[in-house]
Amino acid sequence: MSGLKWYSLALLLALALPHPARAEADTVRIAQPYGLVYLPSYVVVDRHMIEDRAAAAGLGPVKVTLTRLASGPVGSDMLLAGDVDLAMGGFGPALTLWDKTKGTQKVRGVLPLCSSPMLVLSSDPRIHSIKDLTEKDHIAVSAIKVTDQAITLQMAAAKEWGWDQRFRLDSLTVAMSNPDGQAAILGGLSEVRNHATIIPFSIAELESGKVHQILSSEDVMEHGSTSVVVYASAQFHDPNPKLYAATAKAFEDAIDWINAHPREAAAIYIAREPRKEGLDWVEKIIRNPENITYSATPRGMQVHADFMHHVGTLKNQALSWKDLFWDNMAAKDGS
Repeated sequence: MSGLKWYSLALLLALALPHPARAEADTVRIAQPYGLVYLPSYVVVDRHMIEDRAAAAGLGPVKVTLTRLASGPVGSDMLLAGDVDLAMGGFGPALTLWDKTKGTQKVRGVLPLCSSPMLVLSSDPRIHSIKDLTEKDHIAVSAIKVTDQAITLQMAAAKEWGWDQRFRLDSLTVAMSNPDGQAAILGGLSEVRNHATIIPFSIAELESGKVHQILSSEDVMEHGSTSVVVYASAQFHDPNPKLYAATAKAFEDAIDWINAHPREAAAIYIAREPRKEGLDWVEKIIRNPENITYSATPRGMQVHADFMHHVGTLKNQALSWKDLFWDNMAAKDGS
């Protein structure tokens, strides 16, 4: 057989043979803010849990990267730009992005990470509750309008002064990362003397003796409500079914591991976010359910979504909390 005929036959055979499906992505890019509420992400990365789950699913080597950010909304922007595959933040940024992309890019929750009270603290002896705040008082929040801190203040304002006054405290909020907010309120050199914040920053501020609590998110929300959500777009979810499932399972593995190994988990946190208070201090916070409970079951998400829709932050109304998450959450006994 001539060389030309042999080449033609080989080409025909190659075209006739079935071709394997296009390989899934080999990278998972994660973005997260600072704080103990995001500890499962550190555990996932440092203990290579996504890589292990991916290997068990028959996928090839997977590279996992982590970028830390000032706030959840920054991660949302990166997710929309296609610069990361997973972002995380409070329920506020998660629901805002779900609403913004409904019917287009379709961003939904992968899973929640924890429930943990958000506290509003003040270094001003004049202020004992939100009723004492005036137009001259500033409240540091990680981002205005859409973060859990900002939404909690709206809920508190509506409860204290009535629905028509729900935005009464919005004009007092200023955007600061949690580390910067802690530095401002404890340093005493800033005009910002109030801080709406999360652990471990809230614990450190209270233990300093320089601040006192004027509000807790649990004053206006159901106890145990979800604080933090990991979310992803259809751009990652749809073409990577095995990798997506492996990633979601890995985060659940991380939550289970933290609950079983709180001291080792505290060590991972300290290595990522050094604290002068030390390992024992972080471990004590993790072990106290009044401070935080790591759980992959959604709690209070429907209530949060209903409130945000009612105030006009969300244009779309979620018919169920399950509308807010990808299918891996469907079997959870959530709310």
